[in-house]
Amino acid sequence: MTTTAARPVAIKLDQSIKERIKHLADARHRTTHWVLREAILQYVEREEKREIFRQDGIRAWNEYQATGLHVTWEEADAWLTKLETGQEAEPPECHV
Repeated sequence: MTTTAARPVAIKLDQSIKERIKHLADARHRTTHWVLREAILQYVEREEKREIFRQDGIRAWNEYQATGLHVTWEEADAWLTKLETGQEAEPPECHV
């Protein structure tokens, strides 16, 4: 596996945001650079997960549109209630 060198990126921030970042960095005994990298990393990871969730929803909707297979809210709720109380329960069967 090859590693790529980190490259600097310029970003324009309002003075108030810069001050808030500096305050957080000082409070955590970190550099502003560390706070910015951490914020960007967390944002990217969160948004990647959100996009996967969105794509899963689109795939599920398309599958439902094609097949009509589904479970009702009542069926799903009853199943989840059993799981919540510690009972082992198979998920409800999909139907048209």
